[in-house]
Amino acid sequence: MNKPSHFIDLSLLKSHPAFRAVFIARFISIVALGMLAVAVPVQIQQMTKSPLLVGLGVTVAACGMFIGLLTGGVLADRYERKKLILFARSTCGLGFVGLAINAALPEPSLTAVYLLGLWDGFFGAIGVTALLAATPALVGRENLMQAGAITMLSVRFGSILSPAIAGMVIASGGVVWNFVLAALGTLLTVLTLLKLPMLPPPPQPREHPLKSLATGVQFLFTTPLVGMAALMGALVTLASAIRVLYPALAPHWEVSADRLGLMFAAVPLGAAIGAFTSGRLAQAARPGLLIISSAIASFLALGLFGLMPNFTLALLCLVAFGYFSSITSLVQYTLIQALTPDALLGRINSLWTAQNVTGDALGAALIGGIGAWLLPQQAAAVFGFAATLLGVLMWLVMGSLRRYQPPAVTLAEEAS
Repeated sequence: MNKPSHFIDLSLLKSHPAFRAVFIARFISIVALGMLAVAVPVQIQQMTKSPLLVGLGVTVAACGMFIGLLTGGVLADRYERKKLILFARSTCGLGFVGLAINAALPEPSLTAVYLLGLWDGFFGAIGVTALLAATPALVGRENLMQAGAITMLSVRFGSILSPAIAGMVIASGGVVWNFVLAALGTLLTVLTLLKLPMLPPPPQPREHPLKSLATGVQFLFTTPLVGMAALMGALVTLASAIRVLYPALAPHWEVSADRLGLMFAAVPLGAAIGAFTSGRLAQAARPGLLIISSAIASFLALGLFGLMPNFTLALLCLVAFGYFSSITSLVQYTLIQALTPDALLGRINSLWTAQNVTGDALGAALIGGIGAWLLPQQAAAVFGFAATLLGVLMWLVMGSLRRYQPPAVTLAEEAS
C-alpha cells in the first residue's frame, strides 16, 4: 500500500484513457452547466424581482433531475450505456439552445424558462446515472474511490471557473450568451465522449423497477449508520441552496454583475480546497463524528454569512461553508461505500444522489420562501443558525453514528 498522503492521486488520468475522456467531458460540462446555473436565477430575478420565483425555478429543475435519476437507473441497466450517455447529453444541448432563443426574445417567457429547466434537469440526470453505472467498467471497482475524488475535484474547479465567466458574460452581453456558450460546451462534451468504448449493461433479472428501488430504500431504513449518514448529507445539500439568495443579496453589498459570479464561485472554491486536501480523510478514526461536526461547522458558516458587514467577509464565509460541506460529503461517501453490500451499491448510490437533489429542491423552495418574508441577509442568517441548531440536535440523537469506529483498514482500503 502506498504511503498515505494528504493529497489525491491523479494517476488514473494517465493509466485509463476512457476515464480521461470522461474527465475532460465532465469538466467542460460542469463549466457550461455552472454558467447556466448563474444565468437562470439572474434572468428570473431580472424578470420578476422575486426570490421566491428564483427558488421555484431551481426547484422545478431539481424535480426534473429527481425523476431523471430514477428513470436513468432503470434505463442504464437495460440499454447500452455509451449510447444512452450521448443521447442524454445531446438532448440537454437542445434545451440550452431553447433557453438561448427564449432569452433573445423581446419578452422572454418565464414558463419557457421553467419548462426548459425541467427538460435539462431530466435528461441531464439520465446521462449522469448512466455514467455512474459505467464508471466501474472504465476504472475497475478497486479504483472507484480514487476516481470519485478526481471527479469531485474537477467538478469543484469547474464550478469555481464557470460563475466567474458567467458574471463577466452577463455584464458584457446579457444572459443569452451564457445559454449559447452552455450549448457549445455541451457539443464539445458529446464529441469528447464519442471516444468511450461500448458499455453494455450487465445481465440483470427482469425485476420490476419499483420493487428494485424498494429494496434499496429498505436497506437505508434497516441499516441505521448508512441511513443517518445519508440524512446528514441531505441536510448539507439542502443548505447549499443558499445560492438562490445571491442575486437578491448583491445590492446589499453593492455588488455588480461581474462580482456576483464570485459569490457563486466561493462555495466551490472552499469545496475544492477540501477535496484537494482529502487524501487522509478515509483513515478517520470516527468518520461519523467527522460527518456530523463538519456539517454543523458548515451551517454555522452560513449563519455568519448573513451577518457579514462587507462583501469580502461574506465570501470568506461561503468558502468556509464549501470547505466543511466538502469534508462531510467525502467522508459520507466513503462510509456509505464501505457499509453497503456490492449487490446494493448501484441502487444506494442512485437513491443517495436522488436524495441530494431532493434536498437541493426543498432548500431552494424553503430559502426562497424565507427570502420573500425577510430581507435577503436576514433570511440567510435565520436559515444558517436554524440549520446549526438542527445539526446539534442530530449530534445528540445520532449517538451510534457519532461513536462508530470502523475496522482499522476498512475505510483506508476503500480509498486506496
